[in-house]
Amino acid sequence: MPDIIVFTFTVQQGGMTDTRLGGIHVSPATLFIIPTAFQMAMLAVYDRFLVPFLRRRTGLAGGVTHLQRVGVGFVSVTLSSVIAAIVEKKRKEDLEKKMSLFWLAPQFLLLGVSDVTSFTGLLEFFNSEAPRGMKSIATALFWCDLGLASLMATFLVEVVNVATRRGSRAGWLEGASLDDGRLDLFYWVVAAVGTLGFVNYVYWAKKYSYQHDPRNVEQSGKEINK
Repeated sequence: MPDIIVFTFTVQQGGMTDTRLGGIHVSPATLFIIPTAFQMAMLAVYDRFLVPFLRRRTGLAGGVTHLQRVGVGFVSVTLSSVIAAIVEKKRKEDLEKKMSLFWLAPQFLLLGVSDVTSFTGLLEFFNSEAPRGMKSIATALFWCDLGLASLMATFLVEVVNVATRRGSRAGWLEGASLDDGRLDLFYWVVAAVGTLGFVNYVYWAKKYSYQHDPRNVEQSGKEINK
């Protein structure tokens, strides 16, 4: 859920910044290129270099377990929310001197890390751990999870607006523009929600017992190819 929220509002943030790159005006929506390009590069580096390196250190077939990869995604998206809050506060502190659009790049970069680790980790987890007859169902559940996250993100925005509305004063995200709202504080709420989600995830992940030995490289390869 936090990654969906940060993605959505970062584009709006970009519209309030200086979008010039030399003599060219850059659309805020083009920031989506950053996580996409980073994902493509990171997947190649991870598969060719990082996995063999980690495999030698940990003895695990994938370098780290699937659930550990998902955990890295949780941390990355929470950090992106924290950075987004700091950047938004800095932007509002000096509205006369517009901040460069590229101050938003770090939070997009961390969102790219989150997608590479959590999405692929979760899919690999389902593929290797689910019974053969339930692999397709498990993959479908993954996409249902994304849909539910979008719904919960909308719910969180509405709850925050209701909680911060005072008489004629609009909620944090109800202003005519971001300059009238408190998106920076909202990002801190998102970071807090992400932290709680991570703590809950770690609790259940520690209780999970793998059906197949993650140290068995040969077995892991067979499972992925099934």
